[in-house]
Amino acid sequence: MTTVSDGVPGSAVLGTPVVPTDGGPPDGASTPPAAAPRRRRRRLRLWLPLGVIAAYLVAGVIGPLVARYDPIATSVADRLLPPGSRMSDGGLALLGTDQVGRDLLPQIMQGARISLLVGAATLLLAGTVGAALGILCGYLGGAVDAALMRLADIQLAFPSILLAVFVAGVLGSSVTNVVLTLSITTWPIFARVARAQTLATRSRDFANAARTLGAGPWHVVRHCVLPAVASPLLVIATVQLGFVIVAEASLSFLSLGIPAGTPSWGTTIANGRDYLASAWWIATLPGLVLAVFVVCVGVLGDELRDRSDPNLSTR
Repeated sequence: MTTVSDGVPGSAVLGTPVVPTDGGPPDGASTPPAAAPRRRRRRLRLWLPLGVIAAYLVAGVIGPLVARYDPIATSVADRLLPPGSRMSDGGLALLGTDQVGRDLLPQIMQGARISLLVGAATLLLAGTVGAALGILCGYLGGAVDAALMRLADIQLAFPSILLAVFVAGVLGSSVTNVVLTLSITTWPIFARVARAQTLATRSRDFANAARTLGAGPWHVVRHCVLPAVASPLLVIATVQLGFVIVAEASLSFLSLGIPAGTPSWGTTIANGRDYLASAWWIATLPGLVLAVFVVCVGVLGDELRDRSDPNLSTR
């Protein structure tokens, strides 16, 4: 028989702490000291990369409209000016000038527009094709699944940058060809993720119930499979954005990507490779811009992956 003293159950009299029925901490107890810093770090990991990526988007969209850039204009008097120098027309070269007297800041902002456009178009094309093929293989199976997945395995086993160089060398240098090249090297990742998620979803109880009630394959795919596939694909797209932009910069650096008359981060870095000793800013500053963007995209992708996976301990 449980005794009661002053309205407190007998278990409390014996020294056992009283646990509220709502699952919260006992009266007088505080939140564990490590919980608040962990939440702050997680918020920082989410909002800081988002802020940096948003700043890049604004610079890529609005920057070229504000700071005019002529890719064929030259100024011998303004060659190799260090950052913060005054140009012959009175303007301030905030990031310096290159070997033909062009201001680096408009080049980097114009390059941000091109690089982000190539990255978004590549992910849209590769994600759409890869997700469609992955869902098709995962839902139907059979010979189609075996053939496409073996093709994806062979492509994933081959170094992607070498495949991109080969395809770009065959297609030639243009923005459209760069998007096609990077899409060819990226679609197997989306296909693999979509197929795995489709295999896990098509046998779930709600999908079986929908088929039992007479739903056709398209209805099951649209209402059961697609919602389950969307979240992993979004995370994969966020992670792959950094790799795609680095691959575009690598192709442009090798003169296999964006044409020379169109500024991009890769071409700007390539322009400064012969001036590292005398004009380090030509290659270093665009490289830092590219590195900061890729790191922020990677951190954001990791955080989105952690938030979408309930089995990870960092959640």
